[in-house]
Amino acid sequence: MGELDGPRTALLLVDLMTRIVEQPTAPHSGPAVVTRSLALADAVRKAGGLVVAVRAERPGVAEQPPGSELVEGVFGDLEIVKNTWGAFHNTGLEEALRKHAVDTLIITGIATNFGVEQTARFADEFGFTVVLPEDAVTALDTHAHEFAFDYIFPRIATVCTTAEAVAALE
Repeated sequence: MGELDGPRTALLLVDLMTRIVEQPTAPHSGPAVVTRSLALADAVRKAGGLVVAVRAERPGVAEQPPGSELVEGVFGDLEIVKNTWGAFHNTGLEEALRKHAVDTLIITGIATNFGVEQTARFADEFGFTVVLPEDAVTALDTHAHEFAFDYIFPRIATVCTTAEAVAALE
């Protein structure tokens, strides 16, 4: 993978909320995804990029389920609240990224074939360059994760590792 232009890059941390990170996931554990996502957040900020924390809220309920907060240590320079799987629908995310002159998105989080995939698909449709570090994303089962990374993501993104994405920002 080539170099990434730090100031034109944003990291999207998708659904790194306590109740989601604590679920059984595969092939990577939720805490491992958080650790790698935080390493990427440090690298993106150091390179002059933007970190966006994306969390879900259930619409039409007075109180969100316990554990709906971002996991400890996860924070964004911008926080997006979504009511659907993807981070773009009715959230203002695209406009905020354009305002910051971002054209490249690194996407991490849980779950591969839900929020991460939906966000990556829309990012591609909106013309963003998409980078997906395989070891900073996980699913509810290995098969779903592998299918997305073997068949979907190579068509819309650069698939890499966390270490490769960090190196591309240096």
